[in-house]
Amino acid sequence: MAKAKKRKVAPGDVASNRYASFRFELLERLECGMVLEGTEVKALRNGGAQLKDGYALVRDGELWLHSVHIPPYGPAARDNHEPERDRKLLLHRRQLDRLIGQTKEKGLTLVPIRMYFSGGRAKVEIALAKGKDRFDKRESIKARETKRDMDRALREANR
Repeated sequence: MAKAKKRKVAPGDVASNRYASFRFELLERLECGMVLEGTEVKALRNGGAQLKDGYALVRDGELWLHSVHIPPYGPAARDNHEPERDRKLLLHRRQLDRLIGQTKEKGLTLVPIRMYFSGGRAKVEIALAKGKDRFDKRESIKARETKRDMDRALREANR
């Protein structure tokens, strides 16, 4: 039997961080461009990027993406990129200034949610997020299970 592929959030996504909504309360989402090398773009088109442990930081007035793994591109051999290097994110100055002010608040961080191509350009969607406590996680699990039970009951009632 063939191994099933991992489900992605939306068609056309290169990578998605489904675990982020479990660990964080996502407050606001933004689309950012990325500064990439040529082999990174080709590797992204092949797929296999991982966002699970990724985060974004503001350093010297610029937004940087850390701990995101883009696998090496096979045919490039010696001219390949470093898989876990820091990548610069592109935002308008007004957006960046607002994010700097918001991340200075206690407990707020920037988390990559998904990576995709839009018009031939690689984009990453980041979210301003607040960490969840263990109680909040239990609450979200309970809400998800009750929703699943209600959907199941509606399906059976419609038969």
